[in-house]
Order: sequence, then structure tokens, then C-alpha cells
Amino acid sequence: MPPKLKVDLAPSTMKELKDTLWKAADKLRGSMDASQYKDVILGLVFLKYVSDAFEERRGQIQGELEAEGLNEEQIAQLIDDVDEYTGRGVFWVSERARWSYLAENAKGLPAMDGAEPKSIGLLIDEAMDLIMADNKSLAATLPRIYNRDNVDQRRLGELLDLFNSARFTGQGASKARDLLGEVYEYFLEKFAKAEGKRGGEFYTPAGVVRVLVEVLEPHSGRVYDPCCGSGGMFVQAEKFLAAHNMEGSDISVYGQELNERTWRMAKMNLAIHGLNANLASRWGDTFARDQHPELSGNNGADFIMANPPFNIKDWARSESDPRWKYGVPPAGNANYAWIQHIISKLAPGGSAGVVMANGSMSSNSGGEGEIRAQMVEADLVSCMVALPTQLFRSTGIPVCTWFFAKDKTAGKNGSVDRTGQVLFIDARNLGYMVDRAERALSDDDIAKIANTYHAWRGTASAVEARQTYVDEAGFCYSATLAEVKGTDYALTPGRYVGAAVVEDDGEPIEEKIARLSKELFVQFDESERLADVVREQLGRVSR
Repeated sequence: MPPKLKVDLAPSTMKELKDTLWKAADKLRGSMDASQYKDVILGLVFLKYVSDAFEERRGQIQGELEAEGLNEEQIAQLIDDVDEYTGRGVFWVSERARWSYLAENAKGLPAMDGAEPKSIGLLIDEAMDLIMADNKSLAATLPRIYNRDNVDQRRLGELLDLFNSARFTGQGASKARDLLGEVYEYFLEKFAKAEGKRGGEFYTPAGVVRVLVEVLEPHSGRVYDPCCGSGGMFVQAEKFLAAHNMEGSDISVYGQELNERTWRMAKMNLAIHGLNANLASRWGDTFARDQHPELSGNNGADFIMANPPFNIKDWARSESDPRWKYGVPPAGNANYAWIQHIISKLAPGGSAGVVMANGSMSSNSGGEGEIRAQMVEADLVSCMVALPTQLFRSTGIPVCTWFFAKDKTAGKNGSVDRTGQVLFIDARNLGYMVDRAERALSDDDIAKIANTYHAWRGTASAVEARQTYVDEAGFCYSATLAEVKGTDYALTPGRYVGAAVVEDDGEPIEEKIARLSKELFVQFDESERLADVVREQLGRVSR
């Protein structure tokens, strides 16, 4: 029998809380594969959240009714008004679905009055059913996998006890949402790292998402992601709004996802963050069946953010598809199919940011070069950013971000007319190493990229910060369409930004070469000396 779970669940910081919960959850892994284990844990985190938020709202209602002078009997009649919960963005949770009930029965229910005994896993499955039945927006979303043979029921009960010690409430439902949302995102990141390449299908590194959000600044209107994964783009958009004292209700979220499990994760993730998203009634292939045909023409998306799967060779291709306005994408690679689908969904004044493999910037195979030329000549490409390597733990493929704008003319906010121009940013030297396998972008790195774009565009953000755009050798350059045409429509920033200017330290080059050569020879001599010492020591050991 495995030892009982023992984890200190009295952390003093948010980081400690997340780390502690992860260590506790990781002990349940057992015989489950990584993808099923992910569903088990994320489902529990979501269940904990909806229950805590419900109990907190229940306490608020009771306090309000008591303040009105109502007695206990009157309060009991009014406190279960479902609208008082759902009207505040809180899910209704039936008594047998509440965390307190499950924690009280963490060892399961014994046989009573002729009824069969129930394991804790069965009780959780039933709780999921009740929550989905009571909240139509969660229909077919929550996992029902807790009573399976490969889930250790004893450890599952112990995990409930541990989670029971951590409350995600304190300052209203929005605070609970913030705290639990952070835990959910943290777990998504941890699962993505654990699953390697598979993890990249549902998780985009937060730094990469923030580059898209900070450049596009999705402040209102329709926001769309045709391959939304676990919903990270929408979550970052909501955080952007919160940071600028705007409401999540200012945007309407539309998304589509191919993978069933990932679609369910996205539904839970967005629910936790209070985003009422339209992810369609089920998962589906964006190319085979566009689930948001309403997003088109004047009713298109105002902002699109996407990280499509790179270089898909097997995709639902139809040469007569009206989305291929700039050329039919090759059968062996869907990159330009994603790009053209996204452009087709933009409203007349809309803008988009798309993460792509670096090869998309210069490839000429299968007619991709001609498609790229047509998009450039249509003046759709506003900015290209080459990102550092190793940002994605799931793939070693270098990535870039394409930014599109349906309208580059001067706007009402005084933005600069950039018709016939493309901004190139080479950010490959930014970032820092998290560990030997992964690089991340710092807040300053993200700000540098976004501020450069806004200074170039002359948007409100740049005006407020009194920033004026200037080309910076080795980092950014504003090119004309004629210059882009001169490179055969290659969009690789390194072709345009040139080499960084190296400061002159005042030392003549001849003297510098002589000095460095002398230092190098000294190092060679020291290396030979150390090699002799090692040989001598090894000789003594072998005697």
C-alpha cells in the first residue's frame, strides 16, 4: 500500500501555493497516462473553484438578507434563488456537488438503507453531472473519469482533503477567480512541459501570447482564435483589459478547437476567468467545418490571435475554398491556409497576430512565395517579429509572429499613416534562459517589442509615453513595399534590420588583436598545464 499523502498546505505566497498544490496533485499520477491525469487534476481544480465561489456568494446573500431584517425562515426561502448566483457570474452548485459535501465523504459513502456503497470517484462523477445539468454553458464540458479502475480512490480522497485546506476566496468572486485562474494556468503550463510535444497542442507560452496581446491591444469588439487550445489568448486579453481598468465584457470571444479534451479545458479555463466565450457547441476542424461563419465581412473579427499547429501535412484542403483569395495553399503544408483563413475573418478595420514557424517568412515551395507576394502587395502585412529560439519546450522549430492590418491609414486616435510600409523587428537576442531547455521573454522584452510597434504606428500607447519611432540597426526597420519586393517578398527581419552598431571602445584594432591573442595564448598554456596535472593524477590512480 502506498504511503499516505503528506504535503504541507500552509504556503505564504502564491508561488508556494501553486507549487504545493502541484506536488500534492502529482502524487495521484499512478497508472494514468499524462493526458488523463491532466483531465483528473484540472477537473478537481475547477470543481474546487465553482464550489468556493458559490459558497462565498451564498454568504454574501445571507448577509444582505440579514441586513434587511429577515428572519431565518425567510432567509432559507430566498437564499436558494438561482438568479442571485448566475446573475453575478457564479455557477449554481447543488448540495451534493459542493466541495464541502465531497470532502466530508472523501472516503466514499458506505452502503446504507439497501443502497450500494459509493466511492469518492463516483461521488465526484455525480457532482460533475449535477453541475453540468444546472449550468447549461458547461454542458458536455466537465470530465467524468474519477471512478475508473486506474484512479486510486484512496489517494483521490486524500487529495480532496489537501485541496480542502486551500481556499480560493477572500475578496469576492472576482478574487476567487483570479487566484484559481492563476492555479489553473500554472497547472496547464506544468502539464504542457510534462507532455512535451503533445503539450504544445494546448498551451502557448505566456510570453509569446503577451507579445500578440500587447501589440494588438484588444480593447473591445469581437476577438477570435480559430485554434484556441486551452484558451490562453483569451485569458491574456482579459488580463490586458483588467490592467487598463476595462471590463472583460467589453470583448466578445469566439473560438474553435479541434481536440475534444483541449476544447473541454478551454471551456473550464474561460469559465474560471469569467469570460462568456462562444467556443461552439462542440470541437471541430476549422478547415473542414468553420463553426463561426457569422464572422465575415463587416461582421468580422476586430482582433484575431492564433498559434496554429506548424507545418501540418494532412489537412482538409479544397482548391475551390473561397478563403484562398491570395492563392491555393499547398497540400503538404497548412501554414498559408491558416493565414488566409485568419485574414478572411477580419473586419474591415481589424488586425491579427499569428505565431508561425520561421520557414513561413521565406518559403517558396508549393506556391507559398506567390501567396506571400499577393498578401504583401495587398498591403495586409503590418509587422513581422522574429522571436528567440527555445521559447517552446515542445518544439525546437524557431518561430516568428506575423501581424496583419486591414487598414494602415491614419486613425481617429492620431495614428500614423503606414500605408505601403512593413515594420520588421528582430527580437532573436531577447529573452533569458529559464533552464537548459527553455527560454522566456521578460516583461521588458515584451514591452520593447510592443512599444516599438506602437511608436511606429503612432497609436495612443506611444503618444502617452511620448515615443517616436526611429529605425534601430540590428533590431527594427520600417521598409517600403518596394524594398520588400526587392528581396523577392522574403519577410525575414534579419534581411532588413542589418547588424547592430557596436560601440567604439577607443582601442585601436591592431592593439586589440594583439592583446586578445596574448590572452588566448596564456589560456592555451594554462590548459596544457592542467592537462598534465590530470594525466599525472590518473597515472597514480592506475598504479
